[in-house]
Amino acid sequence: MNDRPPQPSRRSALGAMAGLTAAFALGTPAAARAAAASAYAMVYFTESPSGDGADYSLHLAVSTDSLQWTPLNQNKPLVTPTGGTGGLRDPFFLRKQDGTFVVIATDLKGTDWSLQSQYIHVWDSADLRSFANYRRLKLHDMATHSWAPEAYWDAGRSQYGIIYSAVNSSGHNVIMVNHTTDFVTASAAQVFFDPGYDVIDGDLAVGVGGVNYLYFKKDQTLVGARSSSLDPGSFTVFSTPVAHGGTEAPILVKSQSTGKWFLWGDTYTPNGVFYAWQSTDLASGTWTAVDQRLYTQPLNSKHGGIQPITTTEYADLLAKWGAPAWNRLKSYNYPARYVRHSNYAGRIDAYPFDPYADSQWTLAPGLADTAGVSFRSVNYPTRYLRHSNYQMVLAADDGTTTFAQDATFYRTAGLADTSWSSFRSYNNPDRYLRHADYVLRIDPVSTSTGKADATFSVGF
Repeated sequence: MNDRPPQPSRRSALGAMAGLTAAFALGTPAAARAAAASAYAMVYFTESPSGDGADYSLHLAVSTDSLQWTPLNQNKPLVTPTGGTGGLRDPFFLRKQDGTFVVIATDLKGTDWSLQSQYIHVWDSADLRSFANYRRLKLHDMATHSWAPEAYWDAGRSQYGIIYSAVNSSGHNVIMVNHTTDFVTASAAQVFFDPGYDVIDGDLAVGVGGVNYLYFKKDQTLVGARSSSLDPGSFTVFSTPVAHGGTEAPILVKSQSTGKWFLWGDTYTPNGVFYAWQSTDLASGTWTAVDQRLYTQPLNSKHGGIQPITTTEYADLLAKWGAPAWNRLKSYNYPARYVRHSNYAGRIDAYPFDPYADSQWTLAPGLADTAGVSFRSVNYPTRYLRHSNYQMVLAADDGTTTFAQDATFYRTAGLADTSWSSFRSYNNPDRYLRHADYVLRIDPVSTSTGKADATFSVGF
């Protein structure tokens, strides 16, 4: 057991791929979407270290590679539960056999792990652009919770399964299952997986080479079990545990372009950092950490659920909800750190932090040359990053030519990696924006270390 109560954290899964695979065989509308899947969507809720970014509603992000994410609707919620606690954690969505979606989530607003709830939140959605028929679905009568629900298509039963964590008569969390055809009523609860110790956050990948894989949180690690069937009690543990600090809420994602598998985990030491591992063979049960340069989670995201979508759906979601009007800048050689202002000084700090808006920037047309860029603060919109004695500070635009020039940079190909970006000073063209001892300044750059210090990714 870890040093705090087990908690819902993040689960989602390519269990939906089971539905897509079965749909392909049946020739239903889901089949065409499965065949064309080349993008991804993530549902999640948000938290931040001191609660500035906490929002227990449904959030949505999209990606073309399942690694770099664009939060939609300015990272604001799309829909909020109106029943139960009035909030959610651990959202998950599944493409059903008819090609539409169902969204389910834990009925819990905040972090009261002692709260008992026999219900989960449910919405129907035709396209993830609107959400209808909100309801709560009762899963059991036990004096416990219903954490981190996930759904999958069980072709053998011609029903959907809903798995979730609850404390049963064993006295510890097990993974339960109910079956349903409509997500309106459900069968009696059964124990789906109980290895004899506390487990939460089950995540399924169904029908991978004839095998079903279940990842879950044990203590502070992510562990896998497998079975040739979806029968309750049939899964056995097989994998090597992975973790980065206290880790929970696994998400299994298969790349639609490379066939590589990714395993995401949500840490709570510190709270809210996603880490990713990769494998070319899910059956091996072994994972290699993914370089943090390669992935960026949605800001403040917690316990996400990821599923494949089509390029048309990707475009439609962006058209409906819009990409953020702000950006974040990630350090190349310290990819856990982002550019921010603190006490009006520019620096890079490790994510997550509050106020989180300190790391949000509008890349405005350059004040001295519109071909360049100026970094306008989102939470101090009259202030820009400018250099003063070569150090970067956040200052109010005083309207002078000097200020405009000090606050203008030309974006170039990254000095350490041309797929990233570097920023050359407008009025000191031999100097680039870089960090030194985590503080931002402008310097001439010639060494490999300097080039890495001066390279950033511009994302969300």
